Amino acid sequence: SDVYKRQPNCHAEALVDFLAALRCKRLYLVGDVIDLWWMSERRARFDRHQSAVFQQLHRLARQGTELIYIPGNHDRPMRDLCGLVLPRMTVRRNVIHRAADGRRYLVTHGDDFDSHVQLGGWQEWLGDRLYDYVLVGNRLTHQLRSRLGMRYWSLADFIKRQSELAESYIARYQQAALQAAAQRGLAGVICGHIHRPALQMQDGLVYANDGDWVESMTAITESTSGELQLVRWTGRAEVLAGIAPQPVLL
Repeated sequence: SDVYKRQPNCHAEALVDFLAALRCKRLYLVGDVIDLWWMSERRARFDRHQSAVFQQLHRLARQGTELIYIPGNHDRPMRDLCGLVLPRMTVRRNVIHRAADGRRYLVTHGDDFDSHVQLGGWQEWLGDRLYDYVLVGNRLTHQLRSRLGMRYWSLADFIKRQSELAESYIARYQQAALQAAAQRGLAGVICGHIHRPALQMQDGLVYANDGDWVESMTAITESTSGELQLVRWTGRAEVLAGIAPQPVLL
């Protein structure tokens, strides 16, 4: 999720490499894949790497991968298409995913939880504007480190972790997401939206946040046994966390 295609801060080239190496039965696009907010304010055109993302998605669909698009807040107009089956893609508001080990997860972008966690008013407005500048700094830092042969490091994530306000927001968001899953009798939630990748158990529920492709370059994957992994793409899939499959009761 949270690719923000057409934004200059999107790591589209890395995403193309990730998709080129991907083989899967089903792929969830969990919102904010295209930043329609950003595009509506500018005369926007996709560059060759961003166009290549579409080409890789099309390749996966041709090879039999089921694509499910769950629009977020930045591509909200796509929600008008929810319930439709488009060529090689289904658009849904949210999905209940049944994993290979039988556990069921709520798959949603996550902006529905904003009403439980956002501050509102000038603090929220200021935070959004500052984050735009942080992403620019994050992109420039990545370019410099790449030229020096250094591995990827997220300046944006480092700055957010120094903010008690940001950490409090993330904790409230996580709690709201898990509560939504518990109310539906599900095993957990898979979401995005807040640009903080995570995969962990809390109060017996799975919280899986697939991060983004402007800061962390991460995704959630599931094996054929039902094991979940949080992976970061650094030219290869680097496993950051995992949750073992649920034992089958005989």
